[in-house]
Amino acid sequence: MSTPLTFIDWSVIALYFAAVIGGGVALSRRPTRSMGDYFLGGNQMSAWLVMFSVIATTQSAATFLGGPDQGFRGDYTYLSASIAGILAALCATRFLIGRFYELKVTTVYELLAIRYGEAAKRATGAMYLVGRVFASGARVYIAATAVAMMLFFNIEPRSVILAVGVITLFSLGLTLMGGVRSVIWSDFGQFIVYFGAALIALVSIWSQLSLTPGEMVAALREAPPDGTNKLTLFDFSFDFSKPFTIWAIVTGLFLLNLGNFGLDQDTTQRLLTCRDAKAGGRAMIGSSLVAIPIVFVFVTIGQLLHLLYDRPELMASANGGELVPEFNGESITVFMSYILTEMPTGVRGLATAGIVAAAISTMTSGLSAMSSVLVSDFYRPWKEAIAAQQPGAPETSPEHYVFAGRLGMLLFAVLLAAMAVLCFYWQRYTDMALLEFALAVMAFAYAGLLGVFFTAVFTRRGSSLSVIAALVAGFVTILLQQRYIVDSLGLWPPLQSLSFPWQLLIGVGVSIAVCMAGKQAARPGNEARDLDH
Repeated sequence: MSTPLTFIDWSVIALYFAAVIGGGVALSRRPTRSMGDYFLGGNQMSAWLVMFSVIATTQSAATFLGGPDQGFRGDYTYLSASIAGILAALCATRFLIGRFYELKVTTVYELLAIRYGEAAKRATGAMYLVGRVFASGARVYIAATAVAMMLFFNIEPRSVILAVGVITLFSLGLTLMGGVRSVIWSDFGQFIVYFGAALIALVSIWSQLSLTPGEMVAALREAPPDGTNKLTLFDFSFDFSKPFTIWAIVTGLFLLNLGNFGLDQDTTQRLLTCRDAKAGGRAMIGSSLVAIPIVFVFVTIGQLLHLLYDRPELMASANGGELVPEFNGESITVFMSYILTEMPTGVRGLATAGIVAAAISTMTSGLSAMSSVLVSDFYRPWKEAIAAQQPGAPETSPEHYVFAGRLGMLLFAVLLAAMAVLCFYWQRYTDMALLEFALAVMAFAYAGLLGVFFTAVFTRRGSSLSVIAALVAGFVTILLQQRYIVDSLGLWPPLQSLSFPWQLLIGVGVSIAVCMAGKQAARPGNEARDLDH
């Protein structure tokens, strides 16, 4: 089926692209002569701007499509997961962000070099890169489903793959222009567009329902066929298959958010662009608080779509017997389907631009962060080691590392695109909701990283060798709990039903045990002592 976008819709989308490209060109005029400029914005970024960039990075396409999907399928328990984000932001501010600024690091993994040596730093950096390819690839896939719907009005494999290519090329070009400064300003612009589009969609659906607020609340409180309360905010059940029970939130989801705020270069790179640790902390805590009303809007969109598509008896009484047509596509694209089939011309174009904005924000954030780790933790030390063996050799210029960073972005753009295509088939095998799938993939890298950092910050145990073993153990533990692995190897069947927060909790526990098995680390100086105090 051809796309339902009209000339006016395409004009709105074209204006959006023109604005994004114009902004990127303007930001690229400011020279970036050093790694500090390119990867940390010269530590001159405002806290409020970084806050919105963090929101755009942590939400983006996963929230734009996954939030409504969560509301359409379930209730408001995902909103209660904000508790985990707030607690994690407070902990990361208290124990990690200040130390990153004190040590003047470009990546969070440089901190481990002080405690365990360069091998441990490289190992954690490598695990981050693997995990970020997984996590960002999953988000690019989610964004690509929306772009495929926009361009081809289907989510067949060829359409999604072409959409991945479009997102990759545009995001890469935008990221190469001006480094992290360009990415942060771009994130802010993308956030304004995609959240503005969500608000317009919310109003549009609300007006189309023609129900009073009281009628909506009553209908959601007792949803057929079994009278489920879709307004449930806190789930106190001990069902380990549910990802958003209160027990999963204060354990596994807390750890997931702590990993995101404090140990994931994708987020911490933005926090390190602020002027000082206090500004970085304000940006992080602010992002966790501002995210609450944003998530509420997206989940509420899904709730209203449930009334629109799944409750014809209500729509019949509200519209004089004229039923709203049943939604006959896949539920994972319910919000995008509404945008393309129900919204007015022009507004449809703006909403479509919103999902494109979320898609671009998803990829640009990952490219800059991964390239900074590749250059700072791998390429630059290797280059300096070679120079040390050649007395009298000219010193490598800062511009050289900026160029290396751009090449790194190109490499990771290819890897992210490939992972996004793999996730197309992965998500369909698991049949997980989009939001849950995006969060679950993050556990692969976070299990090992959290175990290592917990050991480094709160104990005096561990060694370079045990750090490497702990990273591998965390990754393998998460892998062994995946449904396809359990099926293939004939493992304990109940592992199939564990939701990702509990999988992460088990993975972190295994990683800590393995890391602490190492001999007590050497304490070379005062900086190392700072890790424990």
